[in-house]
Amino acid sequence: MKNHTRINARSQERARGPVARRSVLAAGTAALALVLAACGGGSNPLQEGTPASEGSAGGSLVVGSSGGTESQIIAELYAGALTAAGYDVTTKPGIGSREVYVKAVEEGSVDVIPDYSGNLLLFLEPGATAASAKDVMAALPAALPEGLGVLEPASAESKDAMVVTKATAEKHKLTSIEDMAPVCGDLVIGANPEFAEREYGLPGLKAHYNCVPKSFEPINDYGGPTTLNALITDKIQVADIYTTTPSIEDNDLVVLEDPKNNFIAQQVLPLVRTETVDDKASKVLNEVSAALTTEDLIDLNRQVSGDEKRNPADAAADWLAKKGLAD
Repeated sequence: MKNHTRINARSQERARGPVARRSVLAAGTAALALVLAACGGGSNPLQEGTPASEGSAGGSLVVGSSGGTESQIIAELYAGALTAAGYDVTTKPGIGSREVYVKAVEEGSVDVIPDYSGNLLLFLEPGATAASAKDVMAALPAALPEGLGVLEPASAESKDAMVVTKATAEKHKLTSIEDMAPVCGDLVIGANPEFAEREYGLPGLKAHYNCVPKSFEPINDYGGPTTLNALITDKIQVADIYTTTPSIEDNDLVVLEDPKNNFIAQQVLPLVRTETVDDKASKVLNEVSAALTTEDLIDLNRQVSGDEKRNPADAAADWLAKKGLAD
């Protein structure tokens, strides 16, 4: 695979955002300047960045993350590796949902952001049928808007999963989502608000398993502490929690099997703006992906979300040093 998986022939109407900036390199001792497109005013998180380094031989890049802790950790892995390679990196954490951050990359306020292969494909092509890791990666290039690319995927995979307590599993004899279908009308499902509309969310559960819940509880913390508390206290009976979340093991929760592949392959990969992420930066990011495993993600999530409550940047820095990807 080339460094960038780029779109080839896409109709003009698929490009939903104009080119919003250009990198300008001044000769001699002049400073490197990056012209960013405006992205709204006030408290918009896309306008609030934290410089990750000063001085650069590789250019300036903006690395963003969604609202989830795991996304922020991976973004810090990308930012740390790029910084070590000589790039002047600014991080923009907590941008929000895929609807927001894909547009940010298109418009040029973000150059790199972590994503998950399957959910990205379904966001771009709601009717996509690819399910395996290989098929998802084969389908992504044609689905990407003009100017966006994806780099090499990691073996690390963080999939949405329907998770229940052991008590709920025993009460309803649940081992798979298929088992959940006959009692779905008695269960409250909790997940991020967009789960109600996403192809793999409520529509997917209905289409694949004829599962329509009693009600849906929107909880905007990406399977985090609020979701966990709602599940354990039986406010909800089923939660959408990523498979790399340490709370699953820590609380003896049950991940329901998904025999019909409602939740398709979800390899971690960088979504990039091809105009600004050059071959050198692509190589750096691909090296991070080559080293990142699912076990690494679980461990990093535990460090940041567990009792240690480590700063994502610190946890990322230690991982990069251990893997030989930073100074």
